[in-house]
Amino acid sequence: MARLVDPDGVGKAPLVIVGGSAERRGVVTSASYEARAYGVHSAMPMARAIRLCPGATVVPVPWEACARKSREIRDVLRRFTPAVEQASSDEFYIDLTGTDELYRGEPLATTARRIREAVARETALTVSIGGGTSKLIAKLAAGVAKPRPGTPADGVLVVAPSAELEFMRQFALADIPFVGPRFQERVGKLGLRTVVDVLRYERATLVGWLGQREGRWLHERVRGIDHAPVDPAREPRSISRDETFPQDLADDAALAARLRALADRAAADLREVGLLARTVTVKLRDADFTTRQASRTLSDPVHSERVVYEVARDLLRKLRAARRMPARLLGVAVSQLVTPDATAQLSLLAAVRPLETERDRTISRVIDEVREKFGPDALGRGQAR
Repeated sequence: MARLVDPDGVGKAPLVIVGGSAERRGVVTSASYEARAYGVHSAMPMARAIRLCPGATVVPVPWEACARKSREIRDVLRRFTPAVEQASSDEFYIDLTGTDELYRGEPLATTARRIREAVARETALTVSIGGGTSKLIAKLAAGVAKPRPGTPADGVLVVAPSAELEFMRQFALADIPFVGPRFQERVGKLGLRTVVDVLRYERATLVGWLGQREGRWLHERVRGIDHAPVDPAREPRSISRDETFPQDLADDAALAARLRALADRAAADLREVGLLARTVTVKLRDADFTTRQASRTLSDPVHSERVVYEVARDLLRKLRAARRMPARLLGVAVSQLVTPDATAQLSLLAAVRPLETERDRTISRVIDEVREKFGPDALGRGQAR
């Protein structure tokens, strides 16, 4: 977390942004409403955010603490319903369908407030809760529910059935999930910038302009229609770890050492959620902000830190050979995630000499057990000499 101290010293509320580091590196993950008044917003380079508010004191994001709190929130939610889908570390969807008798028919807003109070009591965190007939309505309602200066929002907003269309009228298209910059530019040329703009047209007109898939999709979204179910079994699509350096790193050995630590953490995250990965990706951001990446898809899925690191190391070498420049950021991601019982389609070579051995799995299991008992830094795999 980064805390921006009021440079005028007049006792105003602290200005808070999340992301980056004390050396003005990285980007802003989110910003408080007070910080936004200075022009700070998410995805902004940290250096620019601090220029906008020169008195900033920056504290790095406590990633491990965030992950722990995320698990605590999830555990609280599961006490109210087993249908809990974790969309990200700080975003959850829950389905209360069929719980009327359990909660004796109490209004949904009342149940939401009890959930909010339980989360605050047991995690010391406040959350905003939105409710509605679809995930889209619930997500947007949660955003509107966030308490902010000058609004009556109290952290809970439930949109009643049949009220979706009126609720959606307040939003710009950019507020709707998955309406990205390119799509905004495309529909902007048609004069479509807000939900109200789109509501003026029938679906056939939108399909004529945008095509069947996108025209129909936009027609439904501006009306709050979203058929995606809450999926408790949904697995993450990828797991990544990255680091923005206090000072640009140009030394290959230093970068390899950082890469080893990142690969170790990514592999540990994989094992914690009980998955294996088929693809390893390395991301490198150079000193001039050029971001490059390289990936390799393996013949069989893995989850040991040795294999993830060795594949990532080769990818880093290729990236460094293609362009020699000090690095600002280094990251490792694992994707194409599968469960351990998924059928592995091994090549003949992999069948003879698998990438990941039983010894690898045993070492990883022992590392996990020791860390569980003594902490995340208690034990790591040594480097071969």
